[in-house]
Amino acid sequence: MALLDAGANDYVTKPFGVEELMARIRAFLRTVATGTEDGPIYDDGMLRIDLAQREVAVHGEAVTLSRKEFSLLALLVRQPGRLVTQAQILREMWGPTHEEDTHYLRILVGKLRHKLGDDASAPRYIVTEPGVGLRFVSKEQQPA
Repeated sequence: MALLDAGANDYVTKPFGVEELMARIRAFLRTVATGTEDGPIYDDGMLRIDLAQREVAVHGEAVTLSRKEFSLLALLVRQPGRLVTQAQILREMWGPTHEEDTHYLRILVGKLRHKLGDDASAPRYIVTEPGVGLRFVSKEQQPA
């Protein structure tokens, strides 16, 4: 954790699989190639997400997210309104050998929704397309 605070982009703990290492390298190269490393700030008055500072706040109160929770949120926020498939999320976050492990994603989304105060039965931010994927609904896309 200290290395992330000091400026490291990511880390891998031992033992690790080559697939995981390669997936992390590909993800890093994608952010460098697209220039989204710093990323935007999302703020709708209730939820504030600063991707560059890795900060999330709900109603002005800081929310502590795990590395995976923040990665999922960042992946969705960078593509507002766009459906991101379960396979794509699982591949990017856990590697290509985990594309069928949808229970990982269900658990992670549940924890993230809880921390954001987002209700799965009436989602405000993270919408599930059953059996397909997830979509981040930005303030512009929310019903009035």
